Amino acid sequence: MSLNFENQSLMKKALLFLLLSTSIIMAQKKDSLISENITGHIYKPKMVGATEERISQLQLPQGFKIEKFADNLGEPRMMAVSPQGNIYVSRREGDVVMLKDTNDDGKPDHQQTVVTKEGAHGVAFHEDMFYLVTVNDVFRAQLKEDGTIGELEKIIGNLPDGGQHPNRTIGFGPDGMLYISIGSTCNACDETREENATIVRTNADGSNRTIFASGLRNTIGFDWHPETGELFGMDSGIDWLGDDEQKEELNRITEGADYGWPYIYDDGKYNKADEPPKMTWKEYAQKATEPEMLFTAHSAPMNLKFYRGKMFPSEYKNTALVTFRGSWNRRPASGHKIMKVTFENGKPVKAEDFVKGFLMEEGTSRFARLAGLVELPDGSLLVSDDTNGVIYRVSYN
Repeated sequence: MSLNFENQSLMKKALLFLLLSTSIIMAQKKDSLISENITGHIYKPKMVGATEERISQLQLPQGFKIEKFADNLGEPRMMAVSPQGNIYVSRREGDVVMLKDTNDDGKPDHQQTVVTKEGAHGVAFHEDMFYLVTVNDVFRAQLKEDGTIGELEKIIGNLPDGGQHPNRTIGFGPDGMLYISIGSTCNACDETREENATIVRTNADGSNRTIFASGLRNTIGFDWHPETGELFGMDSGIDWLGDDEQKEELNRITEGADYGWPYIYDDGKYNKADEPPKMTWKEYAQKATEPEMLFTAHSAPMNLKFYRGKMFPSEYKNTALVTFRGSWNRRPASGHKIMKVTFENGKPVKAEDFVKGFLMEEGTSRFARLAGLVELPDGSLLVSDDTNGVIYRVSYN
């Protein structure tokens, strides 16, 4: 493998631009030669503050509004709303914070840390119980009347170690079962634990643990279509296949399906750096399930939620909203926005920008890296920014 690196300064801030020209040559078990030329970049727009002026310049469809809902939150990630309407936010600091509106003005005026647990990430509520997943464990606890959380009970342990993708997420399906997304430990490799790069399903008490679907590199965002009950998820593509490869995937996730990682991607393309064991790429592609829709490579999808509320116009009902955290290894930069995916007869048919403008100055600066997404009881939408410590609220008038 030969690597040629070229550094370039951007906007006096010395943004790192790294041109990677890679020639991959390897011998297969069948003694054939593989040679692929790949060109990619390290390209990180500079981070700037989320000022009111910058927020006011964000672009949304007519009638929509975005504003700061809460700030000074450190690194907020995933969010869930309790039956009482309080908001629970996991943070990279290793805790969960409750946000409560005590004076009914529409914004939280009370902030309290209710859980401290290293690796805290995915949060959910089910039958008045609070659920939390860390890298290796799933916990649940009683939700108290004041919004605080009772003693955590570990219901699942020994989940695979995180490696490159330690951020687990959880959700409850229409079947009442608990679904856990477990990312791969690496960019592309043969995993040693079969639960890596999967979605695992268990009973609500953690029993009856099985692999629901596999070949999913890192499906942090997933949700069930409100009408069909089918599971859809956004999977992050392999890095270092080039600026335009691998594209991000929207998958219809079904029980027993294999979505191809790390050997097959997009609509049946072969990842020549990783050969399937005991079969050819063609044979593996025939058994792999192809995505429903593809998105710009390296956009980094984070959360997917179907809109179920009544605040937004009727055409938003049952559409999927997706946060894209944004690229670091593509030029020009991609992501840094929320997209809307329209469904017809249970199938995604159109994707378009919903909130954009976080990426500025011709892609050389940004003021947010979006992560979590949750719908409030009034139908408005909350979006977390884990870099500037902000939660935004999107509403419609």
